[in-house]
Amino acid sequence: MTHHDPARQPAADLAEGTELKRGLSNRHIQFIALGSAIGTGLFYGSASAISMAGPSVLLVYLIAGLAVFMVMRALGELAVRHPLPGSFGQYAARYLGPFAGYVTGWTFVFEMAVVAIADVTAFAVYMSFWFPGTPAWIWITAVILFIGAINTRNVKTFGELEFWLSSIKVLAIIAMIFGGIALMVMGVSYAPDASPGPHNLLDHGGFMPEGAWGLLASLSVVVFAFGGIETIGITAGESDDPGHAIPRAINAVPFRILLFYIMALGVIMSLVPWDSIDGETSPFVQIFDALGVPWAPSILNLVVITAAISAINADTYGAGRVLYGLAQQGHAPKVFARVSRTGVPWLTVLGMLLVLALGAVLNTVMTDVFVFIASIATFATVWVWLMILLSHLAMRRELGLRGGPESEFKVPLWPVASWAAVAFVLLVIVVLGIIPDTRMALVIGVGWLLLLGIGYLFIRGRGHARPELDDRTATNPRVRRD
Repeated sequence: MTHHDPARQPAADLAEGTELKRGLSNRHIQFIALGSAIGTGLFYGSASAISMAGPSVLLVYLIAGLAVFMVMRALGELAVRHPLPGSFGQYAARYLGPFAGYVTGWTFVFEMAVVAIADVTAFAVYMSFWFPGTPAWIWITAVILFIGAINTRNVKTFGELEFWLSSIKVLAIIAMIFGGIALMVMGVSYAPDASPGPHNLLDHGGFMPEGAWGLLASLSVVVFAFGGIETIGITAGESDDPGHAIPRAINAVPFRILLFYIMALGVIMSLVPWDSIDGETSPFVQIFDALGVPWAPSILNLVVITAAISAINADTYGAGRVLYGLAQQGHAPKVFARVSRTGVPWLTVLGMLLVLALGAVLNTVMTDVFVFIASIATFATVWVWLMILLSHLAMRRELGLRGGPESEFKVPLWPVASWAAVAFVLLVIVVLGIIPDTRMALVIGVGWLLLLGIGYLFIRGRGHARPELDDRTATNPRVRRD
């Protein structure tokens, strides 16, 4: 299958409902990238990581952040060369084989669905903070209808919503960092006999109180927090200028990780010792509530509601576009390749909304079952990252054998850094099996892959063919040098 760039299609073809339309500007993609790095993994999940590793969790976030940067640079080189809505699923099919593309695409769709179901359910919980007597199904229905209305319009509408939602999250984190620093300067303490400051990172059992085992135990939580950041690559298929917008967004990843995770959590553990963070609520709420900051719970509740809506919106977009790519490859029903007159694959959006509704009901009624299903999200994340890295390695090997135009956005420190990132991802998979609390994630993950393998046996025709992808670099006279 040859992918046709919708930007070069005549208007008549677009009206037939066969191609997506470009409409995401550099501003949109920058904030989609920012939003994907900030979510419940930071606002709530960070408490679990802190309890496992203590202050040394900052080191885990840094190491994982470097690995994520290499994954994103690999995805960036692929996306700039082949700006496709199916992104890494189609890259895996082209460079690793159709089965790899099939498994990667469906695993990402499942991951996004699971995470979005959790966020839809969490949204109802957040709203109950202000409206405790309102049934949860009302809030779940409201947010699903809202997300559906946004995602069935043109892609620019989606980009605008993500821009404003991400802006709120970014401002909240920046305000928290500067507010925390101000509290330390003023000497505001959470207890009469305690003093805030960086010394709290060392005074309560040392920087690494739980040892190397604590570092490993926190690894899966930290990696899960970064899951979904690969959505940046999906935006290339609808970007007005992927050759410039994608590199700019990806190159900002290290700064985002440093600011939003390391600095924010560093300030938190400086204000309140790590062993005082109980994990029963967000560490952000607990700390500022303990320090007597007025309206802290309400302010943070507004922020996490914004984060939940942003996550559901981005997950619906990402899953829908990858499902669209799977349909183009013959790996999903052809009906999912249809688009509206505004260039949106509306049936994939509708399917995602139905899954959200069903999943939210099951999550409310059968919470224990959902916990087992949700554990695959971490495995799915590292699986997608591994496929991105291996697809990139295969692409570079192929270019070396047959020659061709230079990449517009080359991976730095090639190939050492790329293989180091592969080793890191494999380490995370091993750790999932070693740590008792996360072992079920690996078991479910392997079972999911086996289930997909059985499903692949029923695919016929072009679904078993390796797709041919248009090479944007070969036809673009303006090669952007790194």
